[in-house]
Amino acid sequence: MGDSRVQFSDIYLATEPYIKSVGQVRIGTSGIGWKAAEGETEALKGLTIPNLVASSGVLALQRDDLRRLQWQRVARGYGLRIHMKNGTLHRLDGFTADDYETLRDAVKQLFHGLTLETRDISIKGWNWGKPDFEGTHMSFRVDNRPMFDLPMAYVSNTNLANKNEVSVEFQGPRGKGVKRKGAPDELVEIRFYVPGTTTTASGGAEKSDNEGSERGEENGEKAEGEEGEVSAASVFHDTIKERADLGQVSGDSIVQFPEILCLTPRGRYGIDMFSNFLRLRGKTYDYKVPYENIQRMFLVSKPDELHMMFVVGLNPPIRQGQTWYPYLVLQFVRDEEMAVDLNLDADEDPQRLEGKLRSHYDEPLYRIVANVFKGLTDKRVTEGGSFRAYHGAQGIKASLKANEGTLYPLDKGFLFAPKPTLYIAHADIASIVFSRVGASSATGKMRTFDLKLNMHGSQDYQFSSINREEHASLEDYMEEHGIKMLSELSETTAVSYKGMDADSDGDAGVAKVAGAFDAAGLGGSEDESSEDEDFIAESESDVPEEFDDKYESSGGSDQEQ
Repeated sequence: MGDSRVQFSDIYLATEPYIKSVGQVRIGTSGIGWKAAEGETEALKGLTIPNLVASSGVLALQRDDLRRLQWQRVARGYGLRIHMKNGTLHRLDGFTADDYETLRDAVKQLFHGLTLETRDISIKGWNWGKPDFEGTHMSFRVDNRPMFDLPMAYVSNTNLANKNEVSVEFQGPRGKGVKRKGAPDELVEIRFYVPGTTTTASGGAEKSDNEGSERGEENGEKAEGEEGEVSAASVFHDTIKERADLGQVSGDSIVQFPEILCLTPRGRYGIDMFSNFLRLRGKTYDYKVPYENIQRMFLVSKPDELHMMFVVGLNPPIRQGQTWYPYLVLQFVRDEEMAVDLNLDADEDPQRLEGKLRSHYDEPLYRIVANVFKGLTDKRVTEGGSFRAYHGAQGIKASLKANEGTLYPLDKGFLFAPKPTLYIAHADIASIVFSRVGASSATGKMRTFDLKLNMHGSQDYQFSSINREEHASLEDYMEEHGIKMLSELSETTAVSYKGMDADSDGDAGVAKVAGAFDAAGLGGSEDESSEDEDFIAESESDVPEEFDDKYESSGGSDQEQ
């Protein structure tokens, strides 16, 4: 150690899961550095890790920013946990047992005031213990030893499942190179049973001391200076919500939209937009949605022309209990305007947003939200296409099973909203069938018809209760986009229902239907419909009745046999 610097080879960067990038670690008087080996920087693309330059594969941690160093057993041998003063935790794996003394002496010599602590893992297997929050991680401790860690940066939602039960949901793996298909199993939800009550400090503020608050959560003990009692589960839930916000951002949000009406999931949510994710804050549920989970966005007008709907497609979807929501549907009043200032300096790289966002907006609220989503996600917002319904609206009213909604024929597919929200691409449609177009009822012609979408290798969709006036515009739309139309009578024969709209004469409509029958080979000839002269019908008296003397039941005949 004469050069006052030590280095270790074949060390993995384990700050984020699913990273398989190996490199070299160097420890000197200026701090700790890790550099990816040649050809290993590809695995770092798309990741946003503090102090890491993904393009060059260099992680640089300054000596003055280090707070604590820990040595522990990990799956790849031994690992080094590096706690930063800002709450961030970095992990380096792949050390051998023989590296401990070298690393301990280097820390003692180069980092005055720091020591290499040994972190012993609990292997008792108990399912009860004490949660301990440190920075952006929560450790579950048994007999004062950590059993497992939960990174708060990966918490996507937490809620009180019941009075004493807290549910915590996690995001999937991050990074553009991470594919979910074929990936290993991962934890998506964990539930904690937190009995008893705890107390809040004067003024209703919860105690900021980690150990004191968690002790109250676990044992239900009272703290000094309390003003009221609350359930320990509620305090634990609020602590997770607070710590989860520190996972990716320590500063302010770029913009906040308060009390936005959400049709799916239903309720009013505050939307906080950050550099890499957004948060939905409701009365019961909070969600953390990374921008990379947003797959597509739509901005459409409701048929009443008074409201706008902004639809956001998510993969993976968010969840409330056992219900999954693959789409967010936000509703706005068309004439509602707002002046909004964006805090672009809150972004990690403000230059990234140049040309995509403005610092000030003064226009309808739905337009501001759509533009901000488009700029931060770097994805296209699909607006209503060229289709116009009978009364000039972008969509038509329809029902999917028992759910009423609006069907929007777009340039490349169909969108049904608000519940259940569906997007059906034209490429997935094999053919369509118009049903009950010329049907009649006892009171006259049916005022509605059905539209069935036959899909390629998946379940079909049938939209019902569509106003008859919309038929002509829908048929023109199908012809314009080259979608095959089949007869309701024979789904192998393409026919046209054009002309059978509300203005068609009743007899003419019947004649056209008859022509369609003949074209499909289902129409009967005059010979087939003529009387059969050789048929002799028996009189009703020839049929034995149960009350006749000559009637014999099947049971009676069996007994005789």
